[in-house]
Amino acid sequence: MEKDFTRGLERRLRASNEIDPAFYGKWDVKRGLRNANGSGVVVGLTRVGDVQGYAVNERGEKLPIGGKLFYRGIDVEDIVNNCIAEGRFGYEETAYLLLFGELPDREQLRAYERLLGRKRVLPNGFIRDMILTAPSGNIMNKLARSVLALYSYDKNPDDTSTDNVLRQSIDLIAYFPALIAAAYQAKQMLVNKRAGIYLHSPDPARGTAENILLLTRPDAAFTDFEAKLLDICLILHAEHGGGNNSSFTTHVVTSTGTDTYSAVAAAVGSLKGPRHGGANIEVIEMIEDLKKHVDDITDERKLREYLIKLLTGEAGDGSGLIYGLGHAVYTLSDPRAVLLKRMARKLAEEKGLLADFALFEYIERRAPSLYREVKGTDKTMPANVDLYSGFVYKALGIPNELATPIFAAARIAGWCAHRLEELAEGARIMRPAYKCVQPQVSYIPLAERIRP
Repeated sequence: MEKDFTRGLERRLRASNEIDPAFYGKWDVKRGLRNANGSGVVVGLTRVGDVQGYAVNERGEKLPIGGKLFYRGIDVEDIVNNCIAEGRFGYEETAYLLLFGELPDREQLRAYERLLGRKRVLPNGFIRDMILTAPSGNIMNKLARSVLALYSYDKNPDDTSTDNVLRQSIDLIAYFPALIAAAYQAKQMLVNKRAGIYLHSPDPARGTAENILLLTRPDAAFTDFEAKLLDICLILHAEHGGGNNSSFTTHVVTSTGTDTYSAVAAAVGSLKGPRHGGANIEVIEMIEDLKKHVDDITDERKLREYLIKLLTGEAGDGSGLIYGLGHAVYTLSDPRAVLLKRMARKLAEEKGLLADFALFEYIERRAPSLYREVKGTDKTMPANVDLYSGFVYKALGIPNELATPIFAAARIAGWCAHRLEELAEGARIMRPAYKCVQPQVSYIPLAERIRP
């Protein structure tokens, strides 16, 4: 019955949505909110984060530069390097910086970490009622639904005052490790039909990175180096300016005056997309496919042949893309990839994965020239953060389906900072314009409609 109804409608549906490409130029439409030179259309102001990937000359042309990323005006490289030098975790400090606009002193940081610790455990019955009873085949989907469900457990969910939204933000930052771990366990047992389930309790004395590893591993065991490397991943994913799709989504939805849970769930839905946060899974799956089809990953000739097949759509997912390269803003380099690559090398040495690490280095080094050779593009294609985060997650034994949820567990701090900023400074609901290019037609009475 359904097929009979839809037969023939798909073609007409496509036709009814086709728009002449010339119209975009005629009306100067900023497709994807991008200017003609590829730069982003400025739609707002922010103090939360800054992404610097290119300079613009007097003719409006983009000039490639080494990438920089700033959190509240502080270079993220300085945050990471300081944590490494002092041998300590840094995500909680980073989240504090994003939320409050300044670095905490030692006493403030300890108080904030204790507060997070007291909020790590999900509300009573939440896992049973909201996660185990309705598992999902996609953890990001379950995460979005869980965030929405938390509205029902909040005694004051709709209050958008600064104090209340800050409380909700800290709750969500604390909850996310338990949310993604429970969603993963539910999927394993109820969707994948794996025997047994392990639901560990969060450790209030540990930070976000440690709790993610504790809650997602069967034996709850991890090394200090593993946790600190994951902590660096969280720092590097915590914020990326107001223009990235999920943070912009947070601003857009917040501008309506809606509640925190609706705004954050919308951001989770944005991050789920393969053109945004889901790209880190694409890297992992690309490498898995490469290893299935290349019997010697140290043979550069065979690697080159495989990469060419990726670009021609004859290998991988058929997209014609080599994942983990290129970025909408960064040109010469992605600072997150530079920092993560350095730590990934240490992980490779510790885990005996230097051959795998060399594979990623080969892709970073050789793929840009292959893009030019095969596709004729002169666009700069630096390694982006997804390339080496893919390596790190795989080396840490993190299941593929947890890669993007862990990204969300990091970015929740940035989302909440942007929500607080929009509530404080956004005076109007966001309402961009769309030019309608559909000609006006006359209404035809039902009895006179003849099916072609």
